[in-house]
Amino acid sequence: MERLYAPWRTKYVTSTEKIEGCVFCHAVNTLDEDEKLGVLHREKDFFIVMNKYPYSPGHIMIIPNLHTSNLEDLEPMVFADMSNYAQKSVKMLKEVLNAQGVNIGMNLGKAAGAGIADHIHLHLVPRWNGDTNFITTIGETRVYSSDLDEMYKRLKNVATDYFR
Repeated sequence: MERLYAPWRTKYVTSTEKIEGCVFCHAVNTLDEDEKLGVLHREKDFFIVMNKYPYSPGHIMIIPNLHTSNLEDLEPMVFADMSNYAQKSVKMLKEVLNAQGVNIGMNLGKAAGAGIADHIHLHLVPRWNGDTNFITTIGETRVYSSDLDEMYKRLKNVATDYFR
């Protein structure tokens, strides 16, 4: 059996605090816990948050405040504003984390791979050359070389500069 050291997960696996209902709606309605929730920035109709279960370090999401599973339910201007902030987020990920590429996408519906299918969200996943290797492919294990709390602090400290 392989073992990987991931100390930041201790809080998650030992926590007895579970969010009832939609975790994204919880974040929309809990304005005083942004650091705990990993919220980097809020706008009137959406917010930007660190992914708690990232594909790679620095994985962020742009989430509309509206609880919907359908992209077509969003007002066109809300989606346009989210897209504008996606561009700003890409710039931040490249400049702050030195990402060499960024995957952007939405998994619309459970059949499309959405982990939280009831509340749409846009993923921005920073990538680096060689960031996948044998352990991901063969061992089905992801290794993060960065502490996720530290990553949040780095991005939170500059978020205001990028999201003007």
